[in-house]
Amino acid sequence: MSIILGPHQYGKAENRIVRIYRDSPRHEIHDVNVSTALRGDFDAAHLRGDQGTVLPTDTQKQTAYSYAKEKGLLSIESYGLELARHFVDDVEPVSGARIEIEEFAWERVLVDGSEHDFTFVRKGQEIRTAAITVEGSGDAQREWVIGGFKDLVILKTTGSEFHGFLEDEYTLLQPTTDRIMATSLVAQWRFTTTDVDWEATYAGIKQIMVSTFATVHSLALQQTLYEMGKAVLEAYPFIAEIRMSAPNKHHFLYDLAPFGLTNDNEVFNADDRPYGLIQASVLRDDAPDAGPAWTIAGGFA
Repeated sequence: MSIILGPHQYGKAENRIVRIYRDSPRHEIHDVNVSTALRGDFDAAHLRGDQGTVLPTDTQKQTAYSYAKEKGLLSIESYGLELARHFVDDVEPVSGARIEIEEFAWERVLVDGSEHDFTFVRKGQEIRTAAITVEGSGDAQREWVIGGFKDLVILKTTGSEFHGFLEDEYTLLQPTTDRIMATSLVAQWRFTTTDVDWEATYAGIKQIMVSTFATVHSLALQQTLYEMGKAVLEAYPFIAEIRMSAPNKHHFLYDLAPFGLTNDNEVFNADDRPYGLIQASVLRDDAPDAGPAWTIAGGFA
């Protein structure tokens, strides 16, 4: 039996970068969390402690901050592509780079009914995400971009059922034709091109998913996820696949009978755990190879 070194990567995780645009009296803010990971000829560092090919993680951090100024931070996807391309193209031992980014939204404070030019409060129904992978060099270089969001908490008070499920001797759950359906949604979608209007596409995908959640009369959260993913792929031909992870945020009807009260689907216990976790992917049957885009990310978020 022999023992060998397996796949490996290294980088600088969770660089908190805030980029302020001061080109006019009305400032703009972009607030991100950036993680970098490099793959390449780093065997010697593991096997012999030889750091000759290792670009320090501190250098990766400094580059991430510098690129926020040099290349700009208007869209996390384009910023991530610039950063990944730099590591692969300009650092000789690096054959692949993975950049993962979270963006935290802000909105302007209102003063006397008008938006203030340089004061903000945190906003956002979700955290926007992106994961960029670049591998190879020259004509053989390949790029993958995954957009997405996490922590989108969404709920509807009716229009959801759950019945006709498999039952055995341990089943206690009662079927229902009218329930609250709520989740904290994670979604990731894989682009087939980098020639994308990132901002408009993100806004459009989110709107499609939210409106589909609202309008589909749901017989199961699984059904709703499929319809959401299908609607996104129908609207955007340059998206190959979308993956969703949706914890079922249960709301159980509370028993008010001991107090002589009738609870007509009005008062609920919001139970945070344990919870059902529904995960699904929707993809084109001719979708191009995902390469390392999903595998490095660990599949479902």
